[in-house]
Amino acid sequence: MKTVELKSLKVKKPTKKVSKKALVLIILLYLALDTLLITKIIIPAYANYPAISEEERIEEILKTATIVVDLKEDLNVSFYEDVKVSDFITNINGTIVDDYKINTKSLGKRKVKFEYINEENIKIPYAYTINVVDDIPPSLWMNSSYSVTVGYTGNIFDKINCADNLDDNPKCEVIGNYDYNKVGNYKLTYKATDKSGNITAKEFTLKVKEPSTSSSSSSTTKPSSNKKTDIKEVIKRHKKENTSIGIDVSSWQGNIDFQKVKEAGVEFAFIRVGSKKSATEYFVDSQFINNVKGFNEVGIPVGIYYYSYASSRAEAIKDAKWVLNQIKGYKIDLPIVYDWENWSIFDDYHQSFYSTSMNAKAFLDTMKKAGYEGLLYSSANYLNKVWFDIDYPVWLAHYTWETNYSGKYTYWQLCSNGKVPGISGNVDINIYYKNKEE
Repeated sequence: MKTVELKSLKVKKPTKKVSKKALVLIILLYLALDTLLITKIIIPAYANYPAISEEERIEEILKTATIVVDLKEDLNVSFYEDVKVSDFITNINGTIVDDYKINTKSLGKRKVKFEYINEENIKIPYAYTINVVDDIPPSLWMNSSYSVTVGYTGNIFDKINCADNLDDNPKCEVIGNYDYNKVGNYKLTYKATDKSGNITAKEFTLKVKEPSTSSSSSSTTKPSSNKKTDIKEVIKRHKKENTSIGIDVSSWQGNIDFQKVKEAGVEFAFIRVGSKKSATEYFVDSQFINNVKGFNEVGIPVGIYYYSYASSRAEAIKDAKWVLNQIKGYKIDLPIVYDWENWSIFDDYHQSFYSTSMNAKAFLDTMKKAGYEGLLYSSANYLNKVWFDIDYPVWLAHYTWETNYSGKYTYWQLCSNGKVPGISGNVDINIYYKNKEE
């Protein structure tokens, strides 16, 4: 038998490859089908479901959240009082996200909105309503008695200042009977009422007397002290790492020897730029230019102060623009100061303490917009009684070696009878506190 030898069969692989164009067409076809699926089937299917707003989503979450916010019974707050969100909450089951300062600069109802994270770590929106009220009674600056001679034809009550924190024109009246033409002691009451119904009343005596027949020229007035406050003593007591010693000057100080002033230890100076002669006429202090140039030449930093009579915000802004024109081109390193001191005739201005404060703010805001720092000047007495916080630093006037003023201040004018080499007369001496926290 003949043996037949089988040879292995070889299968040939196709030699033709898929072209790149075909591959691209396949991919494009896949994408087209995918797009068709999404647009024609999936999206329409989802469109049939109702949309849920963010508010509805939050509402669903809050349905199961634990909310505990207990408020004070009294939700009244004084006008311009410094309060925060948490000040009206007695109990809350979480942490307030932003315990912000509430705006109390307008009377009436105010809604306070806030958020807090509760103990379940859920952010809870909440709101309550406060009532901003004027509960401050008017102020009366007056004596316990006033004396006039019989036949007096003036109005003794013009010497009484009747003012309010918010009411520009409180009702001011004398209660009781009196007669300028009849000698006697009249027991009277001065009453002030503001628009919110707050009342202040003070009793006083009006004494109507016969004209004095004494021809004596003797006086019981004590002679004024000539003692001065030496800048050396001020430096000894108050010069520290965080303080600078300075002065403020005007035409009253005459011609100044600036080099001697610097050698005496003066480190800064405030210079009066001017004021007003009348309601419409300004004047530049006669020594202003000499003082600015003189202090600049010896390297003593200067600031500017303006004595204002402004009775409105518009007038205060006009004052500020006038000051800016006067100081243009001069080197001014320190703040521009608003100085308003017309307290003896305050009633004539027909403005509240708030209006007075806003006039100052309008002036200083104008300075800030022009690139200067602002500063409010006033005595401790009126800072306590009159001025609202207008978000500008304070230059305190309090003539004592150690002030007990508890408010915040950056500069302190401690005397008006300062003795400084290079200045012939009295001069105000001041202290500047760097980074003062008090």
